[in-house]
Amino acid sequence: MFRVLRERIRQRYRTVRFPVPDSSLPERFRGLPVIDSLRCTRECVSCANACPSGAILRSDRDISIDLGKCLFCSSCSAACGRSAIYHSRNYRLAAFSREALIFKAGTVPAAASTLRKDIKRIFGRSLKLRQVSAGGCNACEADVNVLNTIAYDLGRFGIQFVASPRHADGLLVTGPVSVNMRSALLDTYAAVPEPKIVIACGACAISGGLYNGHPETCGGITSVFPVDLFIPGCPPHPFTILDGLLRLIGRIK
Repeated sequence: MFRVLRERIRQRYRTVRFPVPDSSLPERFRGLPVIDSLRCTRECVSCANACPSGAILRSDRDISIDLGKCLFCSSCSAACGRSAIYHSRNYRLAAFSREALIFKAGTVPAAASTLRKDIKRIFGRSLKLRQVSAGGCNACEADVNVLNTIAYDLGRFGIQFVASPRHADGLLVTGPVSVNMRSALLDTYAAVPEPKIVIACGACAISGGLYNGHPETCGGITSVFPVDLFIPGCPPHPFTILDGLLRLIGRIK
């Protein structure tokens, strides 16, 4: 018993503080993409051609990025010879609408800040979620599971994952929604009692990601039922997921 207590004292407090400063993120962290409009030339399409998911949209006048499709692979940065596009260390990427994930050069997407008042009133102090992997590769699922560890301690914010959709307040869905998973996902959604919320976690769940357009997928969950929160990434960092969840229930602004 004394050895256990001594070891606990030696390890000290292991749960990270949140929100965290960008400077404390890992060195290899890839956050919000930034487009330097002064360095970007209209004639160059190298970044758009290098993007494997079509997240970069070029026109005669503007260049824009769709975070819902972005895989955060840095292929665009490597292809750009003018260092006009790069990843910042900003992990605050979640949005309450699909349109808010698309932004142009010289601007940044608006962080999720305006939520439905009923969500804060009903789920602000306690939120139970059922996680559903709808054909995912398990990367998003792994980062969601990390939130339950002592480092992030999701339960301290009143948010928990439950085993049954009948005990849940909403769904957190990962994966592009394969054709074979569509009916199971609909059944799970129907089993969640009203009122309920839906969270799309990762590029696949938002837009289909790398599998968008494949005949065996549905192109994300927006084609199946309405979504209340979009958390981009491939996979999203645990801080990005946690930030989105807390903004959804009004715990941070």
